[in-house]
Amino acid sequence: MTESHPDSDPYAYMAELQDGLTDAEKIEFEQKLSGKKLQLKNCSGTDPMERARLQLDVAEILVFLERKEEAWSLARSAFDTALANESWQDAVEACNVLYQTEQAASIPALGMGVWLAVTFPVAPELTYAMLDHVITETPSHSDGAALAAVTIRYVIDLRADDEKHGDWSLLANNLIARVAARHSNVQDQQALDAWMDKLGLRDPQVFLPRLSQVVNAIVGDSWWFDRNALRDKLPD
Repeated sequence: MTESHPDSDPYAYMAELQDGLTDAEKIEFEQKLSGKKLQLKNCSGTDPMERARLQLDVAEILVFLERKEEAWSLARSAFDTALANESWQDAVEACNVLYQTEQAASIPALGMGVWLAVTFPVAPELTYAMLDHVITETPSHSDGAALAAVTIRYVIDLRADDEKHGDWSLLANNLIARVAARHSNVQDQQALDAWMDKLGLRDPQVFLPRLSQVVNAIVGDSWWFDRNALRDKLPD
């Protein structure tokens, strides 16, 4: 799976699609695909998560090659395995790939991935990626983008280690400022402070329940799991 490098490219973790691949890039991805498929074929199956992670590797490459229906099938299978094995990070990574396949249920998959990423101790960079997708999908003047942006900062404060906290906090703060600018034409710190106060973006007991409402709207009645049952699995 891809790794994040916030100091150089804050969106590298999301495996954003390029605007068309060159012939050389297509050949390179096809070669990677063949290698990963061979690994998947030879996977013993004794470790279900090993197989699931290989499925995700293959699915990511298929997304780049615009073979998105194939990618959906593999990522959906990987999601089910990850959920069954309580591997929350892998489940969210599967949702990230499912969102990028642009299939009929990709938006609900995004919502479920956000719920898992915020609820469980998933890596902050992956949570950033999922919530940033929400910002992308949310109309400029909707509060949903503001709630997603401030939750990114909240998660970074909770989970980022000391080495990465400064870089990721700066990225989150810049993202909040950009969202505020598009939401209410906020242009300076005084206006930003007033905007955050107005929308209740300082207290997680206020903004997290509101984000939950946004996630509910995204997923609708398409949940693939029982949220109450999963909450019981939260670490103490």
